[in-house]
Amino acid sequence: MAGTGGVILKSRREIDLMRRAGRVVREVLDRLTEMVRPGVTTAELNTAAEELIAAAGGAALFKGVRQPQARRPFPAVICASVNEELVHGIPGPRELREGDIISVDCGVRLDGYCGDAATTVRVGKVTPEVAHLVEVTQRALELVLEVASPGKMWSEVARQLQAYVEGEGLSVVRDFVGHGIGREMHEDPKVPNFWNERQKGLDFPLQPGLVLAVEPMVNLGTHAVEYGDEDRWVVVTRDRKPAAHFEHTIAVTARGVDVLTV
Repeated sequence: MAGTGGVILKSRREIDLMRRAGRVVREVLDRLTEMVRPGVTTAELNTAAEELIAAAGGAALFKGVRQPQARRPFPAVICASVNEELVHGIPGPRELREGDIISVDCGVRLDGYCGDAATTVRVGKVTPEVAHLVEVTQRALELVLEVASPGKMWSEVARQLQAYVEGEGLSVVRDFVGHGIGREMHEDPKVPNFWNERQKGLDFPLQPGLVLAVEPMVNLGTHAVEYGDEDRWVVVTRDRKPAAHFEHTIAVTARGVDVLTV
């Protein structure tokens, strides 16, 4: 069913199918969170994710994805982004160390429909400022779930999210945003975590049947980011201070928001 501006609204049946994919994503993220500790490699996390997705009969959304700026397809089933890496970290031999944080992003297609979610995990004891970063980013996602409701414009939600994060002395990333999701991982609309008047034409109403991957990305320092590897996949903070990332796939209903990745 078509919505405003080319957005595809989902039926109740489609939302239920997306919930099944979302549950696989949640199983993966819960298992990887349990595995995170000093000495574990990001490759080990990727292997565990691949095995879980295969056992569930799903397909990993990220592996093999091509982007115009990237020099090769994405080679892994998860993104594993450590410390100053914001998103698209490529799993490999890197060992996690006490005091690190790691953002794990996972997407799954099951029976033709997609689920996508992310979490940031502390490796042992982290500094108070890094703990604050993780807590604020997680709270920013929770805030979206509380304030989003049918009839609101997305700009109202984004303004509240941005005001909260900046009120905590942190920065909301501008260059990467959330997205619609359904049969494809990336659908309309784009879902920014900040708002200004230049984006006015991109605003959209929250309406029943709308399914979004909402993903606050927050930096400890400046909001500026750049590519940090020669393959142009890994995105890092420009000042190399830590970043955090949380994400849920959510469906707007007549009564509010239904989280599909729990």
